[in-house]
Amino acid sequence: MASTKKYASTKRFGAKYGRRLREKLGEVEEEQRKRHICPYCHAKAVKRISVGIWNCRKCKAKFTGKAYSVAKKIVFKDKDAEETAIQHELEPQEEEAMEEEAAQ
Repeated sequence: MASTKKYASTKRFGAKYGRRLREKLGEVEEEQRKRHICPYCHAKAVKRISVGIWNCRKCKAKFTGKAYSVAKKIVFKDKDAEETAIQHELEPQEEEAMEEEAAQ
């Protein structure tokens, strides 16, 4: 059984919509609700007002950004894909040997 991170905000959906969708939504909601760093005063005091509109509580700057984060894109980490990629990686010596064989 896969271990999952519990997101309190997605408990409202119950067992509907599937585990992965609820996990992804939980990551997005966690990112949008946390405090971000202000691009003007560099204080960790920026909160989301609405979609793409952000407000710094320290310097009172109001500016636009991404919908759920000020600057960065939210990337979902697929645990299954990472495990298979690690299993299929070749050792550096094996890669060199394959390159030599291809050159001959």
